[in-house]
Amino acid sequence: MSATLEVRNLRTHFFTRAGVVKAVDDVSFSVERGQVLGLVGESGSGKSVTGFSIIGLIDPPGRLAGGSILYQGKDLAKLDERDMRHLRGNRIAMIFQDPMMTLNPVLRIDTQMIEAVQAHVKTSKAEARAQSRDALGMVGIPSPEERLNAYPHQFSGGMRQRVAIAIALLHNPDLLIADEPTTALDVTIQAQILAEVQKLTTDHGTALIWITHDLSVIAGLADRIAVMYAGRVVETGEATDVLDHPVHPYTLGLIGSVPSRNKRGERLRQIPGMTPSLLSLPPGCAFRTRCARATAACEQEPPTSEGSPGHTARCFHPVSA
Repeated sequence: MSATLEVRNLRTHFFTRAGVVKAVDDVSFSVERGQVLGLVGESGSGKSVTGFSIIGLIDPPGRLAGGSILYQGKDLAKLDERDMRHLRGNRIAMIFQDPMMTLNPVLRIDTQMIEAVQAHVKTSKAEARAQSRDALGMVGIPSPEERLNAYPHQFSGGMRQRVAIAIALLHNPDLLIADEPTTALDVTIQAQILAEVQKLTTDHGTALIWITHDLSVIAGLADRIAVMYAGRVVETGEATDVLDHPVHPYTLGLIGSVPSRNKRGERLRQIPGMTPSLLSLPPGCAFRTRCARATAACEQEPPTSEGSPGHTARCFHPVSA
């Protein structure tokens, strides 16, 4: 089966006065039709920038510095803004962490949603409004017909996020990038949204990239997981393999620091130290300054090794060794 999206050796760098920030540095992964890829890592690991790079929303001083982003075989990195705009919001959609990146504060919800429908499909205003109303109902907004007449400021933060998610789902996209969209939502609404996006992948074959630092969400959602650290993918594999048999010391530390995995009364486990600045990464493995397994060899660039089929890690001292 050909992948809906294949990212190869992607590099997104920010050229600042202080130096070059390698926010995404040689990242590769693929997502097939109907598949969910969990992109996980700490804040500042490059997850969101990877999402923005795919959808073509990198602003100066940032730019794509290399690699390819193949959507159904077409390299998005080579498309002009007009062609990208035709795909964005239609065949490729993104749900942002902050819903106000999607919503215009001075326009009513119906105006924004009808515009989003008619931007890509020739349809009447009444049909577009009905489609918008159904989308609001789908993400659990009560009295959707009435809420269409409201302005964004009349919604709570969680409600605004649900409207943003409804807009992303309007056209049943082929590829959906979700950047921690349920962080601000309560657990019951979070479960509802997760069920809705899972239905989208099953019914419409949408390929989904779910960006998060929350491994508990990913455990029940993702088919495959790619773990990012300091702009690089350090481990990738089937979700059960990565979560049950992590190979990279960083992945092991991430899983170990989930509170539910600690015994009652014990100190919470944590990864020592801080994520290094992307302006001054140490040579070799970026994780070595926080890693208990690090040796002098880790000052060189670690190779990518494969454990079980399809389960790879960039490490000189994989945990299974």
